[in-house]
Amino acid sequence: MVRLSNPIITTLNVLTLLISLGAIAFATWLHLNPRATPCARGLQRPVLVLGASLLAVSLVGLAGSWRRISALLWAYLALLFVFILGMVCFTVFTIAVTNKSVGRALSGKGYNEARLGDYSHWLQKYVVNAENWDGIKSCLVEINFCGNLAEDRGPRYYKNSVAATQWGCCKPPIDCGFKSDNATYWTRPPKGGRPEEEDPECKKWSNVQTQLCFDCESCKKAVLYNIQKEWKKLAIINASILVVVVVVYSVGCCALRSNRAKQNQKA
Repeated sequence: MVRLSNPIITTLNVLTLLISLGAIAFATWLHLNPRATPCARGLQRPVLVLGASLLAVSLVGLAGSWRRISALLWAYLALLFVFILGMVCFTVFTIAVTNKSVGRALSGKGYNEARLGDYSHWLQKYVVNAENWDGIKSCLVEINFCGNLAEDRGPRYYKNSVAATQWGCCKPPIDCGFKSDNATYWTRPPKGGRPEEEDPECKKWSNVQTQLCFDCESCKKAVLYNIQKEWKKLAIINASILVVVVVVYSVGCCALRSNRAKQNQKA
């Protein structure tokens, strides 16, 4: 293992170097492409930071393993150690903010029965505020989020076929008593003590296709629910990556030991 450690580290760093160059190229393309949407350009900065970080770590590791420079391998291992700590902290944080059970939030008649208080306070603060929610809402409009719903589909379609976010964002709350003309066009009930006169959520619904129920609490909590699901998957992915990085760190330690042994033999 010690003899093979330097070639293994070199190979791994060549791969991460190629990945980093691909990430930087993608971020550059997003910046230069006039057709890139604002939502897509939101990925530009994190992808660029990720690519630049990988590039720096890969170059240090590549030089240290290929040229057998112990000082660079020390620096490489130090960077990997910081990365491992960051991954551990982020994984723990991800689990913490998605730990609240959504069972009671999604029980009963549907997603409209949930309340924002059933979700992690941090996720609420991050998503449901004027600045961030306006950005999310503009993305929903930009990608025509509800436009893929068939024109002739009604309430039964929502009950059986759509995702939580479409349930919460593309139709008015059930308790409002609106009548469905199609999947995204609903008629308000007549005046006279109907729920839509009492519940402010009902007043937020609009048949304008760029508005719909994007300002409704049901849409916000559906997005929060979806984020919780995705973050739980992300925690599993992070844990898997962490195992790989720890293995790479161990190989790097072997490479450093091999270099020091050869330097001692020469001395």
